Amino acid sequence: MSRDMRSEAPATPSPSRVWTVEEANARLPALGELLDRLRGWAVRMSEVHAELRRLAGFWGAEIDAADHADHPLKERLESEMKNLSRRLDEAIDALRAEAIEVKALDTGLVDFYSFHDDELVYLCWRRDEPAVAYYHTLHGGFAGRRPIPPRAGALARPEPSP
Repeated sequence: MSRDMRSEAPATPSPSRVWTVEEANARLPALGELLDRLRGWAVRMSEVHAELRRLAGFWGAEIDAADHADHPLKERLESEMKNLSRRLDEAIDALRAEAIEVKALDTGLVDFYSFHDDELVYLCWRRDEPAVAYYHTLHGGFAGRRPIPPRAGALARPEPSP
């Protein structure tokens, strides 16, 4: 295969771990609490961003003057935005390190890496669901979700090669 052809094929991820349905379900209570906290941070970031836009729209470049009455407010809001953004990024990176992908904070949509018939797939869970009950291919997305088959071991780690 030529070098050009290889670069066109999507890379298969190498997650740090893969999850069984049981392991993913055991992770849900703490994950749900974390997602609530992350959503709160994202909502606050939106509020801070709106306030910064309001200040900039009202005062224009004047607000950047150190002696402007609202300059300390602008600096505090910018600092809060930076802090929230850093915390959000760190938390999402920590989840990625666990092989958990946050797809949408507003709905609490997350994917866990798993295997189905020796294919790397995502276990798909949304915050309003009581348990992990769906999976999809890595490129299938939420619209491609399918119920997890009832047969034992349908979504689990493949057996190691001898």
